[in-house]
Amino acid sequence: MKIFEKSFTQQEPIPEQGIEAAVDVMRSGRLHRYNSLPGEQSETDLLEIEFAAYLGVPYCLACSSGGYALHIAMRAAGLQPGDKVLCNAFTLAPVPGAIHNSGGVPVLVDVADDYCIDLDDLELKAAESGAKFFLLSHMRGHLADMDRIMDICQRFNLFLIEDCAHTMGASWNGVKSGTFGDIACFSAQTYKHVNSGEGGFLTTRHPEVMARAIMYSGSYMLFDRHFAGPPKEFFDQIRYDTPNYSGRMDNLRAAILRPQVSNLDAQCEKWNRRYIIIDNIMAGCPAIHVPARSDAEKFVGSSIQFSLPGFDVDQIARVVQISSERGVILKWFGNNEPADYTSRYDSWRYIQDMPTLPKTEQILSTLLDMRIPLTFSENDCALIAEIIVEVVRECQN
Repeated sequence: MKIFEKSFTQQEPIPEQGIEAAVDVMRSGRLHRYNSLPGEQSETDLLEIEFAAYLGVPYCLACSSGGYALHIAMRAAGLQPGDKVLCNAFTLAPVPGAIHNSGGVPVLVDVADDYCIDLDDLELKAAESGAKFFLLSHMRGHLADMDRIMDICQRFNLFLIEDCAHTMGASWNGVKSGTFGDIACFSAQTYKHVNSGEGGFLTTRHPEVMARAIMYSGSYMLFDRHFAGPPKEFFDQIRYDTPNYSGRMDNLRAAILRPQVSNLDAQCEKWNRRYIIIDNIMAGCPAIHVPARSDAEKFVGSSIQFSLPGFDVDQIARVVQISSERGVILKWFGNNEPADYTSRYDSWRYIQDMPTLPKTEQILSTLLDMRIPLTFSENDCALIAEIIVEVVRECQN
């Protein structure tokens, strides 16, 4: 019997360049982003400049986490307590949590068969809800039809915030994920595409939005030290009216991240080679369904999602259990009880007027998820896929 013995939570080491830069920061003692000489660009400044250049946007703010970036994105967008925010019903808990933290009310939108947000339901709820904000989660790296998304946003005057925690390095029709909306938020948490343990980015083309975000992040009156921020005049009034929520990134984490950002595209290619190996092997099992991706989507395969449409709850639970016993860790998004990082929308009980979403429940009921760490070789990925196929066939009988 085939057994897999590597950890699904072991990441690659930090690049030596990042380790050396981090040591230099520690030796200097100047970890705080504003502990710099006049005109000096700190590690955090350089990271913001480099990430903004990578995306091709003018403004970037390095934050303490991706969830914090989502929170201040909505604040910077002008969201007021009680405002409705459209968002995916199929996402991770920090997304509706950030809406709640900002005083907004989530309006949950169904998931489609391709695991993206259901665009017909989005259009319907944009019309019915009167929401002016849309927090789009590119959940588990799946990009919806961004051309239609932008059409809906334009017609209903939606302020679009992209949650790109799983799509850093991805694109749609050659346009990078995170450059469609008014604001984009990225994560640098350990299991994302760059790793600083915790961390994130907020990017935008709007100078007034970035000015507010910088003030919210805890700049005190040091806003003019942001090299990837707008000119001083954008702060003249808001600096008196914008509270300090203290969610800055420090120079230590920025030093760790800079070489990872510069090598991001090469890392994405490594993920995709592994993803394709797993996808091709699972395609040989008729019981396993992996949705086809659009030719317009350049995705990053740092994880893979698949469904077992003919399986009932007991069979899904058996697949998860037996796979785990053989060393392959699968997460089940349709589980009635939240587990690890997964939770179904109806477990977020703080949401007012929780809707019933039968379509979402049906799709999630057979949906499984698996990380693809770059510590796995391509041969490892083939073995993992073979084990999954064997287990599915065993549980099918």
